[in-house]
Amino acid sequence: MNEPRKASEVKMNFGATMKAVFWSFFGVRKRKDYEHDAANLNPIHVIIGALIGVAIFIGILMFVVRLAVAK
Repeated sequence: MNEPRKASEVKMNFGATMKAVFWSFFGVRKRKDYEHDAANLNPIHVIIGALIGVAIFIGILMFVVRLAVAK
């Protein structure tokens, strides 16, 4: 009754999803890892992770611009 799940059946946790989103911002991902992510990522986690990533990216850009303009 209580059978162990295969690795492909287990949904990834939020930390693993954030790692996948981080690498996707750079566009660097091995095909094997991409296929594993595509099969196991939770779409809600991907959307939340992407929004967090975009907010951090915009925050860093604003910080750099303020440093450049201040000088």
